[in-house]
Amino acid sequence: MTGESRGEQRTGLLNGFAAYGMWGLVPLFWPLLKPAGAMEILANRMVWSLAFVAVALVVTRRWAWAGALLRQPRRLGLIALAAGVITINWGVYIWAVNSGRVVEASLGYFINPLVTIAMGVLILKERLRPVQWAAVGVGFGAVLVLAIGYGQPPWISLCLAFSFAAYGLVKKKVNLGGIESLAAETAIQFLPALGYLLWLTAHGDSTFATAGTGHALLLASTGLVTAIPLVCFGAAAIRVPLSTLGLLQYLAPVFQFALGVLYFHESMPLERWAGFALVWLALSLLTWDALRTARRGARALAAATATATAVPDAGLGAPRGAADSVHVAKSVLAGPEPSPEAARP
Repeated sequence: MTGESRGEQRTGLLNGFAAYGMWGLVPLFWPLLKPAGAMEILANRMVWSLAFVAVALVVTRRWAWAGALLRQPRRLGLIALAAGVITINWGVYIWAVNSGRVVEASLGYFINPLVTIAMGVLILKERLRPVQWAAVGVGFGAVLVLAIGYGQPPWISLCLAFSFAAYGLVKKKVNLGGIESLAAETAIQFLPALGYLLWLTAHGDSTFATAGTGHALLLASTGLVTAIPLVCFGAAAIRVPLSTLGLLQYLAPVFQFALGVLYFHESMPLERWAGFALVWLALSLLTWDALRTARRGARALAAATATATAVPDAGLGAPRGAADSVHVAKSVLAGPEPSPEAARP
């Protein structure tokens, strides 16, 4: 590996840590916005996110995608669906944090990979390896244990996990970059959000203009809180392997869980520890299986490349099987694309 590529990878890792670290520490931010309620915070986040992303697009001159998108009604419909799903995700998360349920919110992002796999099986008819089936089974058992511990199903966690998984599924169909996707989604959210804020103002219930300049600036900064981690994620995604990003994504719920227990002092009776332990076991199984599959893919790619190189004029005369082996091995190494960016809390 050259010095330049090592430097690029180091930059990617730093940006990855920054993105997931900020997403993990965001529970410290939402309580600062009180006395605004969760709906007012959510509406401000939508409005100000569009404002900051629009500035970023103007600076980078990345507008070409918008014209093409407007001529594709099906993609516009999918983006509208993504905007609706992420609205639910953002709103539930903000409400959960400001209601003192950070630990339960963190659980949603722990079980999200398991829900994503389950949706892949049920909706996309994907086939799972035995270890993945085991992980899903352990995860289902964890939800049962936690339901007993909470006295009811962990609705907040399940809502966050399913909305985030659905968002990721729709995003794969849309296939837009992070900044572009956030711009399109917040453009759809903008008018309803602005209308709600104007309605609050007309009824004297808005805190934006009545709780002081500092409070107004904090509400406006919700756009930055949304956009900056996304920019860091984008910088990481083009510099580090997807397998590395897949491991980094666990940083956010780990930080959130630690904040809930150590900083917000939320209750963690024995049955909840047992439920979380089962979730972490399921995630360990998934991670081990993914790393094992990646190593096998790397060995297959190395062997196929060596075979193709050993044959003169490989592009014309090499056996078809050698070229196919290289292609298959590369597909295995690529692995699943990690869930993006703006869906994070």
